[in-house]
Amino acid sequence: MSEVTLDFQRGERIGFDEAILCQGKTVEHLTEILAKAREQQARFLLTRLSAAQLEGLSARDRDELDYEPFSRTAYFGQPKPLVGEAKIAVIAAGTSDAHVTREIQRTLSWQGIPSSLIVDVGVAGLWRLLDKVEEIRKHSIAIVVAGMDAALPTVVGGLFGGVIIGVPTSTGYGVATGGHTALNSILASCAPGIVTLNIDNGYGAACAAMRVLRVMSK
Repeated sequence: MSEVTLDFQRGERIGFDEAILCQGKTVEHLTEILAKAREQQARFLLTRLSAAQLEGLSARDRDELDYEPFSRTAYFGQPKPLVGEAKIAVIAAGTSDAHVTREIQRTLSWQGIPSSLIVDVGVAGLWRLLDKVEEIRKHSIAIVVAGMDAALPTVVGGLFGGVIIGVPTSTGYGVATGGHTALNSILASCAPGIVTLNIDNGYGAACAAMRVLRVMSK
């Protein structure tokens, strides 16, 4: 009995297709998923795909995947062509948060949505962020990625009037280990109207931004 049931109509319902969370799935599960997608001529974004899982797939499956190891994402099929100017700024406190920013940008690019990347503007060197404020203000949505004390979304919230989606990361050590301090910091932010995702949830942040864009386009 198959343990796999795919949602081929999700895009029609909510505007973007199902993605395959690979974490926790066996190579056999992934092989079956790709076979069913191939039968339906469907395209899929795969997230949290480990190098070990990729290596366990057949040569045919591996050859058909566009895999980016740092974000652990893969494209099965072709991404939609990028359309229009970037309305989303992906802002990261440090280069150590790149595993999340790349997941965000890969998810957006998969759906044909351009974004601007602004990296290494954490509050330890506030001038770096201030140099980018006017560039950030050209966008409608800011996805702000930060680990450690995750002060960056609060600071951006005082400088930028668009939608702010905070993403705490697991980057940190000591009391910041695992990202719970970062999550609590964003939840406790004194900047009004910031929303936040779960720790390291770049995919979810991209989907939240896509929902906002979908409403804006109506």
